[in-house]
Amino acid sequence: MKPRISMITLGVNDMGKSVKFYRDGLGFPQMESSPEVAFFMLNGSWLGLYGHNALAQDAEVSAEGRGFNGFALAHNVASEAEVNQTIEQALSAGATLSKSAQKTSWGGYSGYFKDPDGYLWEIAHNPFFWIGPTDD
Repeated sequence: MKPRISMITLGVNDMGKSVKFYRDGLGFPQMESSPEVAFFMLNGSWLGLYGHNALAQDAEVSAEGRGFNGFALAHNVASEAEVNQTIEQALSAGATLSKSAQKTSWGGYSGYFKDPDGYLWEIAHNPFFWIGPTDD
């Protein structure tokens, strides 16, 4: 298996609300698709939104259960100011603040928000090295 993630698909409860959050609130470019799914082109991968129950059915797992899913999506930015700006943009779009942006124990700066379905996003600045594509 080649080391890459082609697409991250999130199971959502309200497709319209989630599309509005990612497309209109965060400015992710949406691709054409059927109404049952939404795709957003990211830099080097895609983000997919699909109905929560339908995604569970597709994977043949139970749709029951909520809470901490054991992972967070991360978006690295170039400065502490950009961390603050990105979190404010997400909050304005309907996100919920999970952890205020602050200095970290590893020497960086980060904060967390939850999207409309409770998925955690970390917005981080790492002053030691860049994590992500180099062609932003």
